[in-house]
Amino acid sequence: MYEFAIAWEWLAFAVRWLHVVTAIAWIGSSFYFVALDLGLTKRDHLPPGAHGEEWQVHGGGFYHIQKYLVAPERMPEHLTWFKWESYSTWLSGFAMLCIVYYGGADLFLVDRHVLDVSATTAIAISLASLALGWVLYDLLCKSPIGKNTWGLMILLYGVLVAMAWGYTQVFTGRAAFLHLGAFTATIMSANVFFIIIPNQKIVVADLIAGRTPDPKLGAQAKQRSLHNNYLTLPVIFFMLSNHYPLAFATAFNWIIAALVFLMGVTIRHWFNTTHARKGKPTWTWLATALLFILIMWLSTVPKLLTGEERAEAAPAFTRFAENAHFPAVKETISTRCIMCHAAEPVFDGIARPPNGVTLESKAEIAARAREIYIQAGRSHAMPPGNVTDMTADERRLISAWFESAVGETR
Repeated sequence: MYEFAIAWEWLAFAVRWLHVVTAIAWIGSSFYFVALDLGLTKRDHLPPGAHGEEWQVHGGGFYHIQKYLVAPERMPEHLTWFKWESYSTWLSGFAMLCIVYYGGADLFLVDRHVLDVSATTAIAISLASLALGWVLYDLLCKSPIGKNTWGLMILLYGVLVAMAWGYTQVFTGRAAFLHLGAFTATIMSANVFFIIIPNQKIVVADLIAGRTPDPKLGAQAKQRSLHNNYLTLPVIFFMLSNHYPLAFATAFNWIIAALVFLMGVTIRHWFNTTHARKGKPTWTWLATALLFILIMWLSTVPKLLTGEERAEAAPAFTRFAENAHFPAVKETISTRCIMCHAAEPVFDGIARPPNGVTLESKAEIAARAREIYIQAGRSHAMPPGNVTDMTADERRLISAWFESAVGETR
């Protein structure tokens, strides 16, 4: 059992690394081609059918690139397809979802204080949401509203916000954000698999057969590519968020998620406008900064908005271990946390204390005061899925302990 837990941990690490590598390849090529497409220049000397060209310098050499909006007159001998970057990113991400969240559903997926369901039911909800999300998105794109690019994007934003709220009503906060990223990434990869690459293959087949390719195929692929362009940065945020409980484990986490999508739009708008040589809309960075400040505020919003009263800070000494709340905090940690955060954990499937954090002694608890405050006081990130039933009063106690001690030392 011990060896299996160690092997499983290394498997999770390996798959996470693979996911990062493939994501870098996909996002890198995607960002490059968007920038290239926006920077194309039309010139009189271009060959028939060429839409524009771009000169670039990199690595000590010059590159002359031309784009054909539909297809060139003659098929080139060698044609490079950019598709496996997308497929590998989704496959490795799904593998990580299975290993971490499905394999550890009781810790990372299910919070019975949010929705009391079995691990099997939660996994079924997860799989269904990813599949149905793509179906709904694809139907909207192919519906009459799909002809209005910006109207469609506003509607899709409403769908994403609804999913953000929905996921937080079903899963742990960590799993909700991870699933929102997976939901969005599934749409992006499916765009490549079901629309962009198949359409391009039809164009190539028509060209080889001497037929004139249908321009609608390119237009449809371009629309999906535009969606992928604006969705990429939020996906990265959600994938990184599992390390930051103030993002995923606070009362207004679904609103934070909604604002993250808006930040993705403002940042990409700056890059897209700049690459198209249409100016530098610096206002987008101010808007992004304001949105991020709003997110920070929402993560520590006054409790009066949630209907809870803030715990009063008690008298404090100069050290956390000497604080008046410390004995009760130590008892709480011994009851709710020590089964994992011990030199020899007793929780099933945990072979080593998570992140090497042990909370068995007075000194260890005092040294980790800030992490305990963030993870279990100001957010519900720990215990994972609240498997040890930490109460709201206990979380308020931890917050009062930290805040009063810090207030006194200042």
